[in-house]
Amino acid sequence: MPSSAMSSSGTSSHPTPEPLQLSLLQGFPATARTAGGPPLAAVCPVARVLIESPLPHLDRPFDYSVPAELDDDAQPGVRVRVKFSGQELGGYILDRVEESDAGQPLVPLHKVVSPVAVLTPAMQELTGRVAARYAGTVSDVLRVAIPPRVVKVEKEFAGAEPAASAEPATQAPADHDLSGSAWTRYRNGAAFLRHLASGGSPRAALSALQGFGPDGWPGLIADAVAAVRQSGRGAVVVVPDYRDLDRVQTALEDILPAEDVARLTADDGQTPRYRNYLRILKGTAGVAVGTRSAAYAPVRNLGLVVCWDDGDDLHVEQRSPYAHTREVLLLRAGQEGAACLLAGHARSTEVQRLVDAGWAMPVDAERTVLRRTVPRVLNTADSFEQERDPLARLARLPGAAWRTAKEALERGPVLVQVARAGYAPSLACETCREPARCPSCQGPLAIAGSAAVPQCRWCSTPAPTWRCAHCHGTRLRRGAAGVLRTAEELGRAFPGKAVVTSSGQNVKATVPDAGALVVATVGAEPVAPGGYAAALLLDGDSLLRRENLRAGEDAVRRWFNAAALVRPATEGGLVVITADDTAAVGALLRWDPSGYAQRELGLRTELQLPPAVRVAAVTGGSTAVGHFTASATKLLAAEGVELRIAGPAPLLQTASIQTPSTPTPGAQAPGSENVDVRTLLFIPYAQAATVTRVLRAAKAAGAAKRTEDPVQLRLDGVDVL
Repeated sequence: MPSSAMSSSGTSSHPTPEPLQLSLLQGFPATARTAGGPPLAAVCPVARVLIESPLPHLDRPFDYSVPAELDDDAQPGVRVRVKFSGQELGGYILDRVEESDAGQPLVPLHKVVSPVAVLTPAMQELTGRVAARYAGTVSDVLRVAIPPRVVKVEKEFAGAEPAASAEPATQAPADHDLSGSAWTRYRNGAAFLRHLASGGSPRAALSALQGFGPDGWPGLIADAVAAVRQSGRGAVVVVPDYRDLDRVQTALEDILPAEDVARLTADDGQTPRYRNYLRILKGTAGVAVGTRSAAYAPVRNLGLVVCWDDGDDLHVEQRSPYAHTREVLLLRAGQEGAACLLAGHARSTEVQRLVDAGWAMPVDAERTVLRRTVPRVLNTADSFEQERDPLARLARLPGAAWRTAKEALERGPVLVQVARAGYAPSLACETCREPARCPSCQGPLAIAGSAAVPQCRWCSTPAPTWRCAHCHGTRLRRGAAGVLRTAEELGRAFPGKAVVTSSGQNVKATVPDAGALVVATVGAEPVAPGGYAAALLLDGDSLLRRENLRAGEDAVRRWFNAAALVRPATEGGLVVITADDTAAVGALLRWDPSGYAQRELGLRTELQLPPAVRVAAVTGGSTAVGHFTASATKLLAAEGVELRIAGPAPLLQTASIQTPSTPTPGAQAPGSENVDVRTLLFIPYAQAATVTRVLRAAKAAGAAKRTEDPVQLRLDGVDVL
């Protein structure tokens, strides 16, 4: 067969499995390039290219011929530009082969964008697995995995030879004594380090005790990385945000040479990110640490993957296919035979499932060690405190919390955790207590300060002359107090004491050890180098009452993250929580995150809810969702698979608060024919591979037909239930 092969109009040399083959090819007529083009490469003149396109039916390799002039640069893994259906698109060369089975002449490669092979074979396999697990496209995964190209950075690396694997002694200093690590305070901790250092690949779920100081979790992660570097292997560490990233990077550079650690985060900008990516690719750095995209870092001879605080929703990619960092790292550990460390102060139900299945080994502290390390926890809603202070349940700052803060301020900073940002994020009618709504869009009203005018949180329209639509009242009351209002009240309650806020766009990474009130929203708590003298966890009931399957689990995680920043009970550390006496509060009182995760997982398993099963959410117009669900159900029935299906349910969250004359802009009326809906498919793990394959194929077939509106397909979304 001649080496000038396939058309750029979409005819693939790799047939699509029946019964979807015909539908995938509709709308892409073959327009073969005539022979007589430029001379081709003498060896492997066919390049298989993955085109950068969000269209699901184009998520497969396409064959192009390789002109002789591009032969040297057109190697597997490089970026290229190709002609496709009258357009010039970007892509990556996946492979070079001798022949194509397209059955027609090929269009030649248009251009090699860069001779740097940024897509390694291991990454190619990993991105394919991630796309398959989340029923997405490989192109969408690569968009996250590979940073945008920066030409001047590539020039810095031009001509540089790939670095050989460094000797272990040059990567972890010989005088770094892992036997004295804080890991020895945990059951199975020392064994885990020894296994890593000897070249093994253990899998562990770590319940870290402290969030500050030399024995804090950044030091634990750094010791684990040092152990795997002593075995001559590399490591990938992924954390939720830039504050955690700064702390882990500092801990790593205290043990390892700074040039061995590469930081990967989009927050640093394209140039530093791409430079560090190439350092890892060339082998001059053996440790990648960063946020979500760092999970794909092309570390050589990978020996360890680490995910810190996997329950944080910042680990979920916000673009299709919405992959979770934890799952990416699990796939990568299995693919490359690497060790895996899933660490946090609390334990997610997903990690607990891995522990119960025996896949991961629990690493936690003995009760005697725990009592010496963690603060004492007091609940103002228990029977003892209620007898001492009958009004404690009604007060936002009960007497026990006030006394704790007053005493602790003499010894150091006091952390106050609140649920909401702003000043008064929700308002209600003073007369009938109905939520105050914007007259223009029916959004919630809020105020930004004590003298501010009420303003809509959706459209920012001020409402100085607001009138209740139910009782025609004109007076407003605060439905909830935000961080600014809380700080204002605490400033009056503790005159002469400094009050620091951390929330929204003003999140602080650290605070000094001096006595001050630090008021922070959940997840924005700064770190005090010597630990907080006390912590007040307010608005606990608000966190627990969120309409979400994971409300309790998420509240426990946030409480433990804040409590871990407080000094041990032996040094006077005290945590006061004001929530009702529930199972979640009991877990904090006993400092038993694994027990709560086990209980929660048992309940989910009984009800067959995630993570006991997987869930796929199909969202879009009712007609399109109905057609997609029917098509997928039919294909699954042919495979012998029947699923539990919930829905379709309309996505009109604000319908109950709208009036007929003021509908929400962009929302479809309840009586419309094609209202936006969502259908949920609950997938047993034993059938997950088959179901995701069929859903992926059904979505590609629907996109190729172009006969109806597209649907959004999202698997394992943490905010779906």
